[in-house]
Amino acid sequence: MNRDTIVQLIAPVVMVIALAGSGLMLPGLLRQSEASVLRYTNTTVEGAPPWVAIGTAIGAVRGLIVNILWVKVNAMKEKGLYYEVMADADLITKLQPRFAAVWGFHGHNMAYNISVATSTQEERWEWVNAGIRLVRDKGLRYNPNDMSLHRELAFWFGHKIEGVADDAHIFYKRMFCREWHGLLGEPPEEYQERIAWMRKVADAPETLNAAEQRTPGVNALVARLRQALESDETRKKFELNSVFLFTYSHWMALTQLSEAAKILGVEQQTRAEIPQFVLFDEIARDPAAADAWDTLLAHVRKRVLKDEYNMDPALMTRYTEELGPIDWRHGQAHALYWARKGSEMGAGRVREYDINIVLNNDSAQMHAMQDLARYGRISYDPFSDELPGRFPDPRWIDTIDRLFEPMYLKHINVPGAGGERFITFLQNFMSSAVREWYRAGETERAEAIMARLDKLFGGTGPTANRRWTQPLDVFVRTETFDEYQSQPHLAPSDIAASLRYGFKVGILSGRPEVLRDALKFVKEVTDWYKGNDWYDYINRFGEARMADLIGSVEDSTEMAYLQMITDPGINMTDRRTLWANTDKIEGEATGRAPAVRAMVYDRVRPALMRQFQRSELSAQITFEQAFPAPPGIENARQVLLQRQQERQQAIDQARERDTQARRGGGL
Repeated sequence: MNRDTIVQLIAPVVMVIALAGSGLMLPGLLRQSEASVLRYTNTTVEGAPPWVAIGTAIGAVRGLIVNILWVKVNAMKEKGLYYEVMADADLITKLQPRFAAVWGFHGHNMAYNISVATSTQEERWEWVNAGIRLVRDKGLRYNPNDMSLHRELAFWFGHKIEGVADDAHIFYKRMFCREWHGLLGEPPEEYQERIAWMRKVADAPETLNAAEQRTPGVNALVARLRQALESDETRKKFELNSVFLFTYSHWMALTQLSEAAKILGVEQQTRAEIPQFVLFDEIARDPAAADAWDTLLAHVRKRVLKDEYNMDPALMTRYTEELGPIDWRHGQAHALYWARKGSEMGAGRVREYDINIVLNNDSAQMHAMQDLARYGRISYDPFSDELPGRFPDPRWIDTIDRLFEPMYLKHINVPGAGGERFITFLQNFMSSAVREWYRAGETERAEAIMARLDKLFGGTGPTANRRWTQPLDVFVRTETFDEYQSQPHLAPSDIAASLRYGFKVGILSGRPEVLRDALKFVKEVTDWYKGNDWYDYINRFGEARMADLIGSVEDSTEMAYLQMITDPGINMTDRRTLWANTDKIEGEATGRAPAVRAMVYDRVRPALMRQFQRSELSAQITFEQAFPAPPGIENARQVLLQRQQERQQAIDQARERDTQARRGGGL
């Protein structure tokens, strides 16, 4: 046996030993890299497109190209060449998908810089939504542990959509609410039912085959849908995606929930425009298909959330359980989701010198919950062009109170007054909570918060802060209009809380003067709001950027009554009493013929009926006996129709002005 033969025999043995040795060493290396946070993420990206592999294959050259492009992109940004940076920024994300900063830069450029340079609200929304989708659906798939990217996304939801700085913010709120109402439908009011509603999606089958195994008949249902929808004249391929969910939600609103659709009489026209509605009439109302339909919807919602929105239904459910009654039609719900997820996914991956990233991310969570407390309850009609109703949800006050101390202690030693930021937040928020509880008639809770604030921040001696020791009514009166000056968008929550108290206590206690005082306060705030210089500001799209946040006293009164009579926190027997005695107390409080029940009846009936059917009272009497139709409904419907027509006319006129201005070069 010659030397070459010996080498050839030994070489495979050495190779096997080396491979085995490297395999034994790999777990230890992975543990060390994990402990030292040396990997980009804690997970790999499944299904990465080919350009990711290409970018990896070119090795060190890729870094040089990315550096050159990054310098070029920043230079163009400084010159205001926002459209021009798109191609280069997109190329960077392809070459270096783990470069989180460029995803944030690219998304911000679309949502902020390019959006405001467009001519219409629709175009603005397309760019804002494109920036959000870029980071949420793509950037975070490749950088799931980057906390700063989560924080950036949370900020856009809270500032761009839920803020009031953008001229088109009213339009954004309408479109965002429409999108998520279409995806998930209207959530239950009761907290435990809302958790169960979200858990149904989280626990849904991952695949159609699994759905069929859980509920036999799902595949047959899908076959019926596919056969009917693929055989129509459009010849479009049937898919179980977000479009399917939007169409189903639209059908639900038309047939069961939409007060605007009934008033405007659009059902026949809509059915002619959307042939799927006829199919839904047949299948969704088929008792034999009810279980299969329920399983299919939960499955599709789960897949759409995961595949199209990069959101985890299990995490959405857990946050609802841990924090509060999240309504996913609200932009701040998504700000809270992404900020909190960023804290969890990025834990241990932020260096000490970047501790402010953690501070900013935790601040985003607290501010999101603050806004959910102030206007986290949504009332929405998909067929209406009005701003979705937004009302206080005091349940979030207790959540903030519970989470404040852990957040404060976490950041107490952060350089730059990290702890002070949370102290200031607590002072401002809990002071506003005092006002809200006072307006809602919860004086004991309001005084308890003041006592706690005084204990924490009042101090003793000649330098003590006496802010929280003054009489409750004096404190509220002083704080109210002072805060409105800097944050006028808080006025609607005070209006809603005051009216709720006026109706509830005024009617249940037989005290019309309580309702009279509430209406007086609402008129004062509304008049003050409308008397400010910024109230008459009309943006370039013909909309009032601030005026639309508060309607007339009549609008506010109707929406507050609607929210109160469907509030699960009030037992059904008390709500029946409220309904029965409203006309008498309203008439005595206003000196006019009562109208509020008739004005809200069509809007409130579907939700109230569903709640009534689940109550013990339904075993004793019918819904019509408990909540009979009030007098004056036909006249109320005519008034509502006139209002809707006037609003639509104003919208059409604004659009026409916008079109004429663009044609004349005004925009």
